[in-house]
Amino acid sequence: MFSRPEATAVSQPRSSRVPAFLYIALLLCTVLLFGLIRYRLRAMPLERDEGEYAYAGQLLLQRIPPYQLAYNMKLPGIYAAYAIVLAAFGETPAGIHVGLLFINAAATLLLFCLTLNVFGRAAALAAAAGYALLSTSFSVMGFEAHATHFVVVPAILAILLLRKALESQSGWRFFSSGLLCGIALLMKQHGIFFVFFCLFYLVASERKQKSKRSTLARHAAVLISGAVLPYAFSCWLLYRAGVFHEFWFWTVSYAGEYSKIGLHRAVHTFLENFRTAAEPAAPIWLLAAVGLSALLWNARARAESAFLGGLFCFSFLALCPGGYFRPHYFILFLPVTAMLAGVAVSLATEKLAARQKSRNLAIVPALIIVVAFGYSVWQQREFYFFLDPDSAFRATYGDGPFLPAVKVAGYIKEHSPEDARIAVLGSEPEIYFYAKRHSATGYIYMYSLIGRQKYTAPMREQMIGELKSNCPEYLIYVDVWDSWGDRNGDAELAAFLARLQLFMNEQYEKVGVADIGDSTRYIWGDAAQTYLPQSSKVLYVLKRKN
Repeated sequence: MFSRPEATAVSQPRSSRVPAFLYIALLLCTVLLFGLIRYRLRAMPLERDEGEYAYAGQLLLQRIPPYQLAYNMKLPGIYAAYAIVLAAFGETPAGIHVGLLFINAAATLLLFCLTLNVFGRAAALAAAAGYALLSTSFSVMGFEAHATHFVVVPAILAILLLRKALESQSGWRFFSSGLLCGIALLMKQHGIFFVFFCLFYLVASERKQKSKRSTLARHAAVLISGAVLPYAFSCWLLYRAGVFHEFWFWTVSYAGEYSKIGLHRAVHTFLENFRTAAEPAAPIWLLAAVGLSALLWNARARAESAFLGGLFCFSFLALCPGGYFRPHYFILFLPVTAMLAGVAVSLATEKLAARQKSRNLAIVPALIIVVAFGYSVWQQREFYFFLDPDSAFRATYGDGPFLPAVKVAGYIKEHSPEDARIAVLGSEPEIYFYAKRHSATGYIYMYSLIGRQKYTAPMREQMIGELKSNCPEYLIYVDVWDSWGDRNGDAELAAFLARLQLFMNEQYEKVGVADIGDSTRYIWGDAAQTYLPQSSKVLYVLKRKN
């Protein structure tokens, strides 16, 4: 059904002369280069989202279901993926980042295969190299194992299988494509837009081939049934585990409230974060814009307009839920960006080679992508080749609580029994993971308790009730602004914070202080009682009074 670009005598007169093994060798060199960069920085500490996923994955390995000891609106697929990574590579930040190394390599190779199926070897190599570079960037938090990385792999494989299914008309391939789309959705809600893309592309392709309506309906039904199955199976498992009510509240009811944001703020956030995401590799993004424009000036690109245009639009929509446009959301947009950059190089090469006068210039597009690639690597050379893991982390996040969290958790692990419960008043779930101690409250983030939404009041009561009934052995109070959000709110918020302060004052004593600054100071034991912090960012370790 879909003709391979290499098979057309005019389409790639020059690149077709390049031996296939050379493309494979360059692809493997690219994967190896960025794999080594990631491996060198594997010991970077965890940030908040990674801490949440790692803690939930750790609980799964202990046969404790999601949403029982850790509440959040993420779907359970990412927790299962982290459990697999932890089991395979160890319950450490290095183990998690080695797992990400393999996830990123898989995405790079799959994007090569997908682009090869659509536009040939030259475009495929450029796309794979572009994705490896763009996704290994601090500008999109690419070194952290965010859920968006785990969405990309099943999404690309689903799209590749769908194209194969349209060629072979195989029902199992349609079903497998849908199944992988459903897995992408389970990793993060944003993955649903890749389900929509596959359905859109299926309809567009079948209509282009003038297939019978009954055939289209059957294939769409098979695809949708595959996409629904992972979510339905997860619901059944969570129901059997007795946490379905919590799962539904956090991933549906509360998630709907969380996603309410004004249009003006959303547009401003997108423009600001897009500039940040694109800046280190701006030439590659410009090449992607040229590739998108090829829909207007190239017949081959127009023949794949449903694929390229549809994937571009649905990938952009995947950034939009909630209107937050956080840097790591842009990882969902990188596969189509890299593919369009590859398309630009391939089609420009063909256009120059097709003309007698410009045939000698056909090498220029390849040189441009090499220069763009080299420029982007040079822009990030300090991060890639010179900074140690802790320095690289500070370069991304500044002087936050993430590095001190490691030592604070180490202190708690050393001074408490394995079955002790602890609580973190702040949004630092990585402390639970490092300490390997269970949370005394399911509220591992404070944001839902600070912001105003219709569930705030009962959630605050539930959190305080859990603290009082579970009596955590240690309590970590994170006095850092971005671990809470703006605590200057209404009278109800002030009353809630006062109740937390009273609870700490009455039942806990200070045994540790992490005074965060250019050089964090750690004070333990009796000295912590009288220590006055010198900075505005402090972690307090409190122990329950006898």
